[in-house]
This record gives sequence, C-alpha cells and structure tokens, in this order.
Amino acid sequence: MTLGPTPAVHLIDDDDSLRTALGRLFTAAGLKVHSYASATEFLLKREPGIRGCLVVDVRMPGGPGGLELQEALVRQGTDLPLIFITGHGNIPMSVEAIKAGAFDFLTKPVKGEELLGKVRAALEREERQWAATRQRRDLFERFEKLTPSEGKVFRRVVAGLLNKQIADELGCSERTVKAHRSQVMSKMEAASLAELVRMAGEMREPTAE
Repeated sequence: MTLGPTPAVHLIDDDDSLRTALGRLFTAAGLKVHSYASATEFLLKREPGIRGCLVVDVRMPGGPGGLELQEALVRQGTDLPLIFITGHGNIPMSVEAIKAGAFDFLTKPVKGEELLGKVRAALEREERQWAATRQRRDLFERFEKLTPSEGKVFRRVVAGLLNKQIADELGCSERTVKAHRSQVMSKMEAASLAELVRMAGEMREPTAE
C-alpha cells in the first residue's frame, strides 16, 4: 500500500509573528509544519495528494480569508480538517464554518495546549479518512484486474448465487464458474466468501448486470 505524502499541519495566517510562534509550537510537539502567509499562497504551493490538517486565520487582509479558502477547497473536493482561529470571531461566523465542514473554530488568544489538542484530533481524523479512502482505492485496483467474465461472476457470487445458478445465468458450465470464482478470490485477495462480500460492500459495486 502506498503511504502517500506525510501528514502535516498547514498553517495559514498573514501575521508573521503568529506563524512563527505556532510553527515552533507544532514543531516542538513533533509535528511537521508548512506555513503560508495567505490562502492564495497555500493554493498555489500545495502538493498533489496533500495530507494533514489546516490551521487557518478567518480574516486575512489583501486576499481571500479562511471561509473563502474553505469554499474553494470544498469545490475542489479537498477534504482536509480545518481549524479556524480568529480575533474577530462571532457566533454566526463559527456556525457557518462548522456547517461547511470545519473541524473547529477557536478565538484568539488560543492556548497552546488547547490548539495542540485540536490539531492532534484533526490529524487522527484525517488519518482514519485517508486509510479508508486508500483501502477502497486498493479494492478498485484489484477489481480492475478481473476479466469481464470474472467481473460477472464476482457480482453474482457476492449477491449470494450458487455456482449452478451463476452457470445458468451466464450460459456456461459450473466448472467454468468455479475457475472464474477461484480467480476472483485470488485477484481480490479475499480469504473467504464473507471477506469478498465485505469488499463488495466497501466498493458499492452493483451486484448484478
């Protein structure tokens, strides 16, 4: 399984001194940190397959703020936990951010331990989401190795059909079905029928044609 980019805290704030202070806080806690002076800089410099979480100032003069960045990421399908920090927060703004999927909304001055706790929780959630996505992608990669005939058998096996029923539907012999079924188990790396059914559920593939 590909490990992918290393998860990091992506710190986005126009305040140089705050970026430096928070960067040191995260680094001292053993976290990898990338700092950006604006949302635009982040969007331009971010790497493909970016991982981790974002700590973002809500308002940044001279460019898009945190909420605008959140909207852009949602449109692009980037699903990273966002932690907003602001000195100008209000309840409607925080509600808007949370409804749009923000992980948390903190008001300055933020206590270091509190922020670290939120960041660690956000990174843990991202790790779980990434692992689930990677596992599903791996399943599709295995599925793509099946021949068209094996794919038809796969769908009917996980739907609960017996070999004889599958043979009747596909107009072939049970021996052929058994051979395809063996290849399906091998290529999908499934140790049992129950595991194959679980894989099908995770893939949400149709169970019949």
